[in-house]
Amino acid sequence: MQTSEQSQQLMVQNSGSLSFNSNLSREDEEMSRSALSTFRAKEEEIERKRMEVRDKVQAQLGRVEEETKRLATIREELEALADPMRKDVALVRKKIDAVNKELKPLGHTCQKKEKEYKDALEAFNEKNKEKVNLITKLMELVSDSEKMRLKKLEELSKNIDSIH
Repeated sequence: MQTSEQSQQLMVQNSGSLSFNSNLSREDEEMSRSALSTFRAKEEEIERKRMEVRDKVQAQLGRVEEETKRLATIREELEALADPMRKDVALVRKKIDAVNKELKPLGHTCQKKEKEYKDALEAFNEKNKEKVNLITKLMELVSDSEKMRLKKLEELSKNIDSIH
């Protein structure tokens, strides 16, 4: 209350300039109101534009989300298309690897058996040659023996004939 009393005392003291002060304060008040209303209008315009930008951003985000979902669906479809092929290829590769694992020891066994066969065949051929050589020698010996016996028989026969 003291402030309102002080302001009244100031008005009474300045009674000569009372009309001037009241004009100034009315003008100040109008200017303040005008500035305040301009400020409010600018604030409202800024708020309205901010809301418009926010709505545009939300709309863009909604479109981006839709596109993201669409791209994810497309990716899933692509993976679904490639997936059966991948599974088949992987299965065939696993089978090939398994067969390769089985073939490796079989190949070693085959090589080992082949070497054993060659060694056995070589030993067989050597023994066969030896047999052929022995048979040839036997035939020579038998032939020589027959020749000698025939010669002996002829000699004996001549001896017998000479005795008579």
